[in-house]
Amino acid sequence: MKPGTHPAYRQVVFRDKAGDFAILTRSTMTSDKTIEWEDGHTYPVVDVEISSASHPFYTGTARVLDTAGRVERFERRYGPGGGRR
Repeated sequence: MKPGTHPAYRQVVFRDKAGDFAILTRSTMTSDKTIEWEDGHTYPVVDVEISSASHPFYTGTARVLDTAGRVERFERRYGPGGGRR
């Protein structure tokens, strides 16, 4: 790799405040904020909106859409086949 071309690849903590979850991984993301990790070292921290700890799909709180009811309502409104001729 050419020196000075690529961003620094280092350890970074990604923190999901909604899910009270944090993970230490490697990334090129930068941040002015830092956090002291469990190992006693200080790492840059990037706050994220959602992660596997708070996403409805992974937590099991996802809603199931009533697709059958939506299809029936569409067919009542437009007829079978959606009004194609």
